[in-house]
Amino acid sequence: MSRLNIALAIVLVACALAVIQAQHRSRTYFVELERLKKEARVLDEQWGRLQLEQGTWANPARIDAVARERLGLIAPPQERIHVETLADAP
Repeated sequence: MSRLNIALAIVLVACALAVIQAQHRSRTYFVELERLKKEARVLDEQWGRLQLEQGTWANPARIDAVARERLGLIAPPQERIHVETLADAP
């Protein structure tokens, strides 16, 4: 009977250690998950700011102003503009 008790005690200790290890791993994964969620929120905010910035930089009025001011570009005179159309177009 004492051998059975010792064997059961060893099995009980092994199961308890397995439970402790599983709980520790679960907590570690939860902390990592929360850290990754926070990082995802930060990246989403940064993505939103970058989209807003891209919209600002790609604004046609701003591009026109930069082309005129920095590059010295001007619109061509009306007589130099030619519009070509396709002959087969409906």
